[in-house]
Amino acid sequence: MNSEISTQIPTPLGELTLRLSSTPRGARLARRLTAQQLDAWGHPHGGDANDTAQHVVAELAANAVTHGRVPGRDFELRLLLLPGDTLRVEVSDARGDRRLRIVTDPEAEGGRGLVLVAVLARTWGVDEREVGKTVWAELPLAARKGPVG
Repeated sequence: MNSEISTQIPTPLGELTLRLSSTPRGARLARRLTAQQLDAWGHPHGGDANDTAQHVVAELAANAVTHGRVPGRDFELRLLLLPGDTLRVEVSDARGDRRLRIVTDPEAEGGRGLVLVAVLARTWGVDEREVGKTVWAELPLAARKGPVG
């Protein structure tokens, strides 16, 4: 995690923001909607950019519903298509604990999701919000094959 990188976000070319239930079903829906939105932005299903975005969203959404869940509160998925062929993924949950565990023990049963995010993302981090936190990642995208919007 690189906390020294500015979280100033340039004006997005496209944006999707959704609130989803803090359940495994909500996490699966986040991944499916990401695939659909990336396809609409010209990064087709089965392409590297779409697959990478789905993996990152799956990991962050799974963490939000497993570790960041507060009963009765949803989590938020936000996708921003930024200039320079960059996708910013933000997953916000209601739990304010910013301590994220990156597990490197090969014998551990879980906890490798953030390692995957760190490998796939250009940069990532955690921001506080009024209620809870936002875990974000910025992914490089290949040139689009269709319209933006």
